[in-house]
Amino acid sequence: QVQLVESGGGLVQAGGSLRLSCATSGRTFSTYAMGWSRQAPGKERTFIAAISWSGGRTYYADSVKGRFTISRDNAKNAVYLQMNRVKPEDTAVYYCGADAFGGGSTIIGEYDFWGQGTQVTVSL
Repeated sequence: QVQLVESGGGLVQAGGSLRLSCATSGRTFSTYAMGWSRQAPGKERTFIAAISWSGGRTYYADSVKGRFTISRDNAKNAVYLQMNRVKPEDTAVYYCGADAFGGGSTIIGEYDFWGQGTQVTVSL
């Protein structure tokens, strides 16, 4: 069992930056691929970014490529999402997920665990 707790959300102006963190429990964190997804009001949850167990491979949705960066610290059992040049359309609840297949996945349904989410609101 892996428990995930997101933090770092809040209100940010368009063009600004925000860093989300995801703290995890469980001794096997370093074997899991990790990912981020988001859900805007009235919309389906969508994949944002993923990172393999070693951190050697990363994957991004086209909508955030070049602006967001996913990283992990296996010593701290944590994964991060650095959000730069944010836009109003980035407003959503952001979720951290863990995938037992450590290679990393862009498919939300393949993740085994998800956190409760953290709200990000981007204002004009």
